[in-house]
Amino acid sequence: MSTDSSDGEGDTLKERLERWLAREMPIIQMHGGTSAVREADPETGEVVIELGGGCSGCSVADITTGNIEAELYKWPEIQDVTVRVPETGESLGVEQAESIMGVDRTEGGRGDWGSSNPGKDHF
Repeated sequence: MSTDSSDGEGDTLKERLERWLAREMPIIQMHGGTSAVREADPETGEVVIELGGGCSGCSVADITTGNIEAELYKWPEIQDVTVRVPETGESLGVEQAESIMGVDRTEGGRGDWGSSNPGKDHF
């Protein structure tokens, strides 16, 4: 599987996909998710993208994966798209800290903030 073939501008298919994900799918990172291009074979047109972090167990992950697939099938060099999202608690290799920007993913994104007992210094 080759990810080194580049288009005429020196960028590999994998690099172009990574830039596209960052530019066109900012919602992934905005919601604490991560994305990684695992395979991008310009000879077969096969692409595998993994979503992780906040995407795991997210109720709209199916919509996000469908949008990614629909857009990537418009690329003439892409023939097969697979977008994988881990189940809650499962990791597909997209590493992310357990807490990102104060959101504790182990508590469904709520963490301890907003509990029914806010503490003494709460106004």
